[in-house]
Amino acid sequence: MIDPAQLKSIAYNCRKATYLIEKQQIGKITMREKLELKIHLAGCSICVTFMKQSKLINQMARNLLSSGPAALKLNESYKKKLRERIDDHLANN
Repeated sequence: MIDPAQLKSIAYNCRKATYLIEKQQIGKITMREKLELKIHLAGCSICVTFMKQSKLINQMARNLLSSGPAALKLNESYKKKLRERIDDHLANN
């Protein structure tokens, strides 16, 4: 079981919570880690928001990657405009 000192360090450790949130997105976390995360999230609305955003970003990235290589390419007109902006910026500096 978790002693009071460990409980306090879990409750106020956003760095560990965000690590566990990301670890959970990638694979499995242990029962102890699940408990620690649940305890932290019960009192930290910032990490709850982070968890929601992380899930959304990971889902969007998976969708983009599963849609094939064509979805990852810039269209030619955008590339041309980008080149022009870079050239203009370099010429003015």
